[in-house]
Amino acid sequence: MTDLSLSNQTFATKPAPPNAATTFRLPTQWIGVAPFFIFALMFLILPTIYLVFGAFQRSDGQFTLDNILQLVSDPSISSSYWVSIKISFWSAIIGAFAGLAIAIAIVRGGLPSWTRSATLTFSGVASNFAGLPLAFAFLATLGRVGIVTTLLRDVLNINIYAMGFNFLTTSGLIAVYLFFQIPLMVVIIVPAIDGIKKEWGEAASTLGATQWQYWRMVVIPVLWPSFLGTVILLFANAFGAIATAYAFAGPALNIVPIKLYSQINGDVLHNPQLGYAIAFGMIVITGLANVFYIWFRTRSERWLK
Repeated sequence: MTDLSLSNQTFATKPAPPNAATTFRLPTQWIGVAPFFIFALMFLILPTIYLVFGAFQRSDGQFTLDNILQLVSDPSISSSYWVSIKISFWSAIIGAFAGLAIAIAIVRGGLPSWTRSATLTFSGVASNFAGLPLAFAFLATLGRVGIVTTLLRDVLNINIYAMGFNFLTTSGLIAVYLFFQIPLMVVIIVPAIDGIKKEWGEAASTLGATQWQYWRMVVIPVLWPSFLGTVILLFANAFGAIATAYAFAGPALNIVPIKLYSQINGDVLHNPQLGYAIAFGMIVITGLANVFYIWFRTRSERWLK
């Protein structure tokens, strides 16, 4: 007993070996993502903070709410918001349903495998095709002397411009925006459709469910969060688009991104503080859209696990 207690005391007085976990080590695991955080800080977070503060300031730096109130009191600004919301809403709805139909066809429609790869490749390119190239492509195709316009007029005796078609109207811009809205929907919704397990259909068939019952009670509830989330993402994508619309009409078109551009860089409507307020309103709308998109996306991922 005496030897045992002495040995215990001896071991107790010995210093503990250094713990490898407590030694200082450079956080090398963060090096890979450091460029992303630096880029986000410099080109997203800091500019956003700057314009939010600028939206509540006068030109002399004093606090004011006049810029925010002018978003509602100025008819041209408020109407530009409504026009942008209308274009974004309808392009998102039409693009979502058209893209969903294409995605279901290439994933579960029994088409050859090459159609899926070809469609996804085109969709990945077309979803990022905007600005001056897209405007030129539509003018060359559906302009007043475009190839499709000429063929419709000469072969089928259909004059789309006599029927009221115009790129500078709401319907005209919706048609243009659909070129990148539909492919974006295809790219995003295909993984969700892939997540629908074949075992679910086999189980429903075993239990005596019809094809319509299977889609109504299984497929649609599973795809619904992904579909709604993608519609919101398409809305935000169209709401912030400026290059294509500006290429068609310049500052004459009354949508929010062009109104913002005119306030920041315009020679006639130059008012940076009001431009900051317009940008702040856009951030609020697109921010809410992205919050709902993340929420719906989380729900759909939980279903598909």
